[in-house]
Amino acid sequence: MARATGQSGSAADHNSPCLAIHIMTPGVIQIPGDVSVGEAARLMHKEHVPCLLIKDSDTTVGIVTHADIVRKVIAQGLNPYDVQSRRVMSIPVLFIEFDEPVERVSTTLMSAGVPLLIVTRNHQPIGFVTARDLINPPKRRELPIQASVRVYDDSPEGATYPAVISHLGHVGGFIETEAPLPQGARVTVEFSLPGSRRPIAAEASVVATAPGDDEPSVRAGDSPPAVAIKFTDVRAADQAEISSWIIRTRRSFDIP
Repeated sequence: MARATGQSGSAADHNSPCLAIHIMTPGVIQIPGDVSVGEAARLMHKEHVPCLLIKDSDTTVGIVTHADIVRKVIAQGLNPYDVQSRRVMSIPVLFIEFDEPVERVSTTLMSAGVPLLIVTRNHQPIGFVTARDLINPPKRRELPIQASVRVYDDSPEGATYPAVISHLGHVGGFIETEAPLPQGARVTVEFSLPGSRRPIAAEASVVATAPGDDEPSVRAGDSPPAVAIKFTDVRAADQAEISSWIIRTRRSFDIP
């Protein structure tokens, strides 16, 4: 797909274009095709995700959504634990690069008639975007959020670095930090939401590393490029506060 060309007039702000990466939910879960639909449904419920990528072979990748399970298994009276995920997955999977403008996201969703798109960076899945995300994009003027990130590498306690949360979702977000964060790294992100002094500590894993020097940064200026993380362990009270804050700060249109 073509790169975004910097069009303005998005719903997020008037100074920079709103891109797919700004409205997506970070993190994509991939499972083998022989996993049962029942186990796939349990995983979707546990991780609060609307879809799973199914890798059926080195060259075949499909997607399973809640609608696929209901229409192709439950409505047919089949036992979901007797049906393999490859039998109900949809092909092809529609992808869109992280730096495509939201107008392209909207056009692709409507023309294809699909409920969601998988967002990629360098052709690697890093998140997903749904029609609901287009209607209620995050209120970006509430960000960034000052934070600190502890990286667990070879040291038992981990090294702590200052960070900025540039996007926050229900199951993850994007952070900007000088910390070395390779894909798969385990981190703890500590922060307080705007208007609250209550500290939140969320364990997470890095699902996409920062783009290289030959790629455009997600944000303009000299700040470090954003790195996608997915929460792996958040206390129930902290998760409730994050979800409540997201709901309060979402909006349908940007009003000058």
